Amino acid sequence: MDDVWIKGRKVILRNVKQADLKRLWSLKYGEVNPEWKKWDAPYYPLELMDYHTYIDKETKHRTNDGKMGAYSELLMEKNGQIIGSVVYYWEHEPSRWLEIGITIFEPKYWNGGYGTEALMMFIDYLFENLEIERVGLTTWSGNERMMAVGEKVGMQIEGRMRKCRYYDGYYYDSIRMGILREEWSGNLQNF
Repeated sequence: MDDVWIKGRKVILRNVKQADLKRLWSLKYGEVNPEWKKWDAPYYPLELMDYHTYIDKETKHRTNDGKMGAYSELLMEKNGQIIGSVVYYWEHEPSRWLEIGITIFEPKYWNGGYGTEALMMFIDYLFENLEIERVGLTTWSGNERMMAVGEKVGMQIEGRMRKCRYYDGYYYDSIRMGILREEWSGNLQNF
């Protein structure tokens, strides 16, 4: 991914820099049971990683011949502070099946429109810079906020795998959402 700096009214999306890695590690792996993980696929355990292993992994990933590889991450920043990240990854790159994800690590930034704006800017960036016809997002029925954000940015529920996610004594559905390029045209201006 080229050098990216996208400024919105609420947040900035930008590339991860080497200087960000310590803070990013702390947000992702600094706590045993972080609050954000209760919403981000909690049925998959968080595999904690020590700082040096994380730095080695990220350094290798970011120097992979200048190509980001299977996934790419941008930081979400508010007032100079990292509050989350957006990612894309290839479900199947040869057929151009791209999926996105978002995590806001700091609970005080939940429900403030930061994620909605970040997804709007990110989807716009992806359609402008990649040869794709669809952007997808997968979540679970226990994360109602993520489903609402998907709908706010114009995504539709394209699939529901019923009761396939067991978590905390309950079954939840896996939700696939998506938006096509022709559905997106002009969507950012309406936000």
